[in-house]
Amino acid sequence: MVLVEDHDMVAEAMALAMARADDIEVVARAHSIATAVDSVRRHEPDVVLLDRRLPDGDAIDSIGALSRSGARVLVLTGEATASVAARVAEAGGSGLVLKSAGLDELEDAVRRVADGEAVFGAEFLAGVLNRLTGRTPSATLTTRERQALDLLADGASTAEVAARMGVALNTARNHVQRVLEKLGARSKLEAVAIARREGLLD
Repeated sequence: MVLVEDHDMVAEAMALAMARADDIEVVARAHSIATAVDSVRRHEPDVVLLDRRLPDGDAIDSIGALSRSGARVLVLTGEATASVAARVAEAGGSGLVLKSAGLDELEDAVRRVADGEAVFGAEFLAGVLNRLTGRTPSATLTTRERQALDLLADGASTAEVAARMGVALNTARNHVQRVLEKLGARSKLEAVAIARREGLLD
């Protein structure tokens, strides 16, 4: 396994935990996307445990390059949504584990990924499957409604939605109302919460 984590103390703790397992060997550690790609090319591991946030970018974008040699990529992240999980799956990743997971859970995820399983938490599975099969609720929102939803998620009022979208206040109200109706929400706050849960917002 190649471990990719830019925080030394975290990487050390994970490496020590993995060393306890007879069937898991950390063959290299990397601290960036660039060094990860190089390490995977040299060591050809079965699994890459990949921290999402690295100094040279969002590591989800590197999954394709890391898995080219046959490695299965398990992404480690501090926080996640169904949308993030779906991005991991779409990029060819084999799973997503939260950093808050226990070390035993992390070991288990590494083993399962090595065995060919896809490891996504139950809270992410619906979003992953919907996105991969094209059955995502986002398909029911128009482009303008998606823009309105994104602005609501940023905390914008209806007046601010109108100003930032460059439309009349009544038009913005109509967009917001349709977003609420389509998501089955009773308020803008609830609409944002539902959208996050359904993976419509990163």
